[in-house]
Amino acid sequence: MEQLINFLGHKVILKTNSRSYADHLKNYFQPLTCNGTGHDHDISKVIFLDRDGVINKYPGDRKYVTSLSGFKLLPGSVRAIRGLSQAGYRIFVISNQAGVSKGLYSRKTLKEMTDFMLKNVEKAGGKIEKALYCLHTQEMNCACRKPKTGLLKKAVKGKKVDIKNSFFIGDSLMDVKTGKAFGCKTILVLSGREKLKNSPSWDVAPDFIAKTLSTAAQNILKNKYERA
Repeated sequence: MEQLINFLGHKVILKTNSRSYADHLKNYFQPLTCNGTGHDHDISKVIFLDRDGVINKYPGDRKYVTSLSGFKLLPGSVRAIRGLSQAGYRIFVISNQAGVSKGLYSRKTLKEMTDFMLKNVEKAGGKIEKALYCLHTQEMNCACRKPKTGLLKKAVKGKKVDIKNSFFIGDSLMDVKTGKAFGCKTILVLSGREKLKNSPSWDVAPDFIAKTLSTAAQNILKNKYERA
């Protein structure tokens, strides 16, 4: 059986009665890493940030930010990153971006959005060490798609990290699961996907909840999230 698909703007015929389609995409869409303004020396405490719904406006359930014009930074997010980085935290953006493998936007567009984000943070006086993206779909069963911890391991590889006093800040339960699986404290922000009204049905509980990244950053800097 053959299937005609749109593959990064090209029409490609793939045989779907074998594993060739999934294997081909899995190999092609390796994790994308965009370097920020940080350095590779040893680090102590880190903060992992999801992107959509935390740093920039959430596009909506089952939707993606597909263009630079659609990438809107949330109020206070850049200042929050500046405050955290100036306080000595090393910051990494960890995000699933399967829209690339689905052909909804290109690696080039993703890089344009990332460059815009990094430059705005740098201009404000902050630092993002790296932005790491999983480009795979769930069906590809990779090791880097959240809630798996492959991207987090890649981010801190070769570095000394105080994981227990580090944070994963995200807007979904998937982010909470990722942070807990890695052993760091988790903060769920309510500026994106998840809503507090859904809490009775949550299958995992975040360590802390904050309205926005800005609120979470303020609480971190005031030591309100110290582990008991």
